[in-house]
Amino acid sequence: MQRVLNRPFFLLRRPPRRAWLGLLLMAAAVGLLSFPWLWRWWVTQHYAERIYTTEAAPGARVAIVFGARVYANDRLSAMLRDRVDTAIALYRAGKVDKLLLSGDNQAADYNEPGAMMAYALAQGVPPAAIQPDYGGRRTYDTCYRAIAIFQVQEAVLVTQAFHLPRALLLCENLGIGVVGVTADRRAYDPRSIAWSESRELPALVAALLDLIRRTPPPVMGDPIPL
Repeated sequence: MQRVLNRPFFLLRRPPRRAWLGLLLMAAAVGLLSFPWLWRWWVTQHYAERIYTTEAAPGARVAIVFGARVYANDRLSAMLRDRVDTAIALYRAGKVDKLLLSGDNQAADYNEPGAMMAYALAQGVPPAAIQPDYGGRRTYDTCYRAIAIFQVQEAVLVTQAFHLPRALLLCENLGIGVVGVTADRRAYDPRSIAWSESRELPALVAALLDLIRRTPPPVMGDPIPL
């Protein structure tokens, strides 16, 4: 009896098996619920050192410019115009030779790459320096097609800061050596930027699933080496 009384208090009575199971299920639930935020934090920290300003960016043959909203009469949204202007600045500085303008064109009356190309041509970029990609419906599609169709091995990715970590994650893990350049050239509408930033949380989880599955995008085609 004396030997039992001298044992530590936590050894006197074992918790029921159901209690352990409940604790394990609770821990699993907490981990599952917190994963999106932890995953976003890791991706953001991991790629932070590969994001540059236009002036400090290293060179590469190709700048990949991600599409965004286009309005009536091919008018670029503020974010998209800043992306194309940033890519043009990289081209004029001699840091890239080719602009891969990738976006959505799945509807006959909606053409992001065409509007981007028309804008770049109007700014004086020669046609030979521009390659439209009409199959970039999503960031994953753009990165997948960049290496599979356009055979891009190294690139500068051009988009806003909130989007760059996901773009870098996808393109790098699909086989492209990448750095990013921020295209935040103005203060955007607070509602627009808030919606875009909040969307990144589920989009980053979807990006991880895309990389696990590696499913080809819906639009492919013959190689067009840049």
